[in-house]
Amino acid sequence: MKVKEQLNESAFEQIDLRKLPPLKALKGFEATARLASVRGAAEELNLTHPAISHQIQTLEESLACKLFIREGRQIRLTEAGSRYYQFVRQALNILIAGTEEVRDNISQPALRVQTYVTTSIRWLAPRLNKFRQQHPDIGLQVSTYSADWRFDEKHADIAIIYKTQPLSDHLSWQPFFQSKVFPVCSPEFLAKLPDQLETHDLKNYPLISVYTENKYWSWQNWFESAGINHKPDDKTQTSLNCMDVDTLAAALEMAIIGEGIALVNGPFADKDLASGRLVIPVEHTAKGFGEWGIVCHKNLEDDKRIKAFIAWLLDEQ
Repeated sequence: MKVKEQLNESAFEQIDLRKLPPLKALKGFEATARLASVRGAAEELNLTHPAISHQIQTLEESLACKLFIREGRQIRLTEAGSRYYQFVRQALNILIAGTEEVRDNISQPALRVQTYVTTSIRWLAPRLNKFRQQHPDIGLQVSTYSADWRFDEKHADIAIIYKTQPLSDHLSWQPFFQSKVFPVCSPEFLAKLPDQLETHDLKNYPLISVYTENKYWSWQNWFESAGINHKPDDKTQTSLNCMDVDTLAAALEMAIIGEGIALVNGPFADKDLASGRLVIPVEHTAKGFGEWGIVCHKNLEDDKRIKAFIAWLLDEQ
């Protein structure tokens, strides 16, 4: 229920609160009338049976009329009580609606979101306008990290991370992107390679590697997942011909301009694959060592900003 402020000549006239019964008595009366039970009202309001009876007696004395007819253990409203119940219920609903409206319109602090540079640039940022349109009352503060799976609870309320270790018990986890690792390159780069390209052939060509703290998805791991020795066929080469960059976003840009073949973990090349700026040279896909997911503190699970952001993320994936 929305409460619209009506400004008129009498909006700020003094109210004679002496005519108003105690709010506690009105709450006790409403619950008793609705439940047709003093005991039920006492349980609902966490009061004693005598306390509710005293509230009703106070209200009846204030109004100088009986509100209930007592018939043994049963009670029912009198005609006056029935009329008064309608007024009281309407008044309490207006107070509840007004309280909720004011509370909901109080400026909330921005939701602090932690994620990686690549996740922000290639997935989150292009979609954030949709979230702002759907939730104009929720501000966002996005912080990016290069390659650290840990949730920074001191500086973030929620995060999209790649988890490679168990979370603490006080954290909540929602699975997100699929962790699948596959190679991509530009169509121009692929055109320079043999027509009958096999998975094991890639180790003989320029590769682009993302160096991370624990090598969550490396070329060595990718080749091993296909049952292939990652050492180059050329015996004069002691290791793979890799160019190291610090983010997957940088690796993908290098692949787009034809500098080599990059590995992707997640949906971050989807747009470029759809547009033809990137292609998949061989079909082997490996499962990553960790999981993509959304993490927050369990104490914040019911925060309306958190719930709205998680629901939106899941709709967008």
